[in-house]
Amino acid sequence: MSEALTNLTGVWQGLYSYPAAVAPVPFTATVLESGAWVSGAVHEVAYDEYGVAEVFSTLLGKRSGASLTFTKTYDGANGWEHDVFYAGVLSADGSEVEGTWTLPGEFSGKFLMIRSQGARAANLRQVFETVRA
Repeated sequence: MSEALTNLTGVWQGLYSYPAAVAPVPFTATVLESGAWVSGAVHEVAYDEYGVAEVFSTLLGKRSGASLTFTKTYDGANGWEHDVFYAGVLSADGSEVEGTWTLPGEFSGKFLMIRSQGARAANLRQVFETVRA
């Protein structure tokens, strides 16, 4: 893994899926890694009982080797004010994080984040569909 890809700092494009037949939700995460700590901001356009909702959240977590865990905390806008717990594994080349998310007592599903790298990020949805299978 190159030194540039070892650190998670950067812009990541992602998708998370629900356990039901709901379309995956795309998101953009801006991540800052300092030591073992990871923090950042997330922007997504999601669907709720009222239709389309633009929502924002922060993330805070830890990284140990290839293992990444973080909590995404919504800012309360549009009625979204809960925490979601993520656990994933960084790929060997440092370009992807794949794992699961959990909203305790309600839902859980899979997620995939790909470091923005031109054509690689453009193929995110196709890759995610393979992961979901």
